[in-house]
Amino acid sequence: MKTQTSLLLVTLLTAATSFAVAADPQSNWPQWRGPLARGLAPDATPPREWSETSNIRWKVAVPGSGSATPVIWGDQVFVLTAIQKSKPAEAKSAEAKPVEAKVPEAKPAETKPAESTNAPATGSGPTGRRQGGRSRSETPTDSFEFVVLCLDRKTGKTVWQKTACESVPHEAHHGDHGYASASPITDGKHVLAYFGSRGLYCYDMKGNLKWSKDFGDMRTRNTFGEGSSPALHGNTVIVNWDDETDNDFIVALNKETGDELWRKPRSEGTGWATPLIVEHDGKVQVIVNATGKVRSYDLKSGDEIWSCSGQTANAIPSAVSDKGILIVMSGFRGAAIRAIKLGGTGDLDGTESILWKHDKNTPYVPSPLLVNDLLYFVSGNNGMLSCFNATNGTAHYEAERLEGIFGIYASPVAAAGHVYVLGRDGNCLVLKQGAKLEIISRNKLADKTDASIAIAGKELFIRGHKSLYCIAAE
Repeated sequence: MKTQTSLLLVTLLTAATSFAVAADPQSNWPQWRGPLARGLAPDATPPREWSETSNIRWKVAVPGSGSATPVIWGDQVFVLTAIQKSKPAEAKSAEAKPVEAKVPEAKPAETKPAESTNAPATGSGPTGRRQGGRSRSETPTDSFEFVVLCLDRKTGKTVWQKTACESVPHEAHHGDHGYASASPITDGKHVLAYFGSRGLYCYDMKGNLKWSKDFGDMRTRNTFGEGSSPALHGNTVIVNWDDETDNDFIVALNKETGDELWRKPRSEGTGWATPLIVEHDGKVQVIVNATGKVRSYDLKSGDEIWSCSGQTANAIPSAVSDKGILIVMSGFRGAAIRAIKLGGTGDLDGTESILWKHDKNTPYVPSPLLVNDLLYFVSGNNGMLSCFNATNGTAHYEAERLEGIFGIYASPVAAAGHVYVLGRDGNCLVLKQGAKLEIISRNKLADKTDASIAIAGKELFIRGHKSLYCIAAE
């Protein structure tokens, strides 16, 4: 009897420990840019070396295409994808024509936005062939299935697969982009899958649809495509909708029902940055990077708290924040970093709220990484990395060439004192975290890699063009 009681206690304790780990957002990767929304996995200890033949726990083919970063909660991995079908379905607006851009049209030698929080833009590949320019796919005539995949974290096997909708997209996208670029979000009870013009869908962890929301058709600059991910705080979901029409807005929804809590008009060109939600001095605010103005909104009411200018066109990188400092940057047709001390109100331009500025070697597509007081960011979409002191803007090193890394769309991530920089051709450098550029290992996968890395526990999850990898020490 005593033995049975002991076994029961061990079982209960094990289950309780497992639940506690699963319920802790910091031990998972629940959203774009991780549990702290700045690229850091604070509790993870992933491997630093791998190849196609070593430290691969599993590798599974992902149907369709997409550059959305996977998210992880407990034993579940969630991935969004768009699967092209040969037989067209009824389009929401198949004959829609592109509208005139709000900003001057980019020169062919310079432009290429896409993935937002993780969409492509300019860069040079390992062969030296341009991967920028205005390459875009033709207006679609085939339908696409917009799909949510739930995979078993231990095996990679599909637990459930749900088609959120099927439609013919109303406009094309950039050639390096696609129709599934926004990353999903989970809180361990809900899974929010956002497909932009195809809508926002809320599932439970077993794949049951709870509600959905259609925001209409977005008109993107030069039909480059969509990419901003939603954000979640408590029971509030935030979606930012900046495009080339005059109907821009930011909206807050009830997570449980999908009902609108508030909606505020905006006046911006197409946006690809994901909103950042931060709490400061007891007030929760939503911060959106954009070309015209960086703006902060009160999460509860939607009222604007502050704004500042200074970003470049096509402001794609998402903002990051820690210790009361917000950092926002952009890098198309110029370069801009603004470090902002939270707590101000109104127009912050020219005030003491702007702690420091920088105007060189900033990223076009990849978002920055903020870990402790170290701010990492790439130059353009190229294999050049900078590391700054986030508090005062001092450069530890700037635009240092990363040997073997060429074009970059993925945003850098960090865990266990190391920084991971993933290139487009499957090469990934692992650096020692610190003020000096020190390469620990060089790793290579066979697949092309544009989506950012997700990290949870002892594992790395890398989405390639064809496959999803789970990398773990053997």
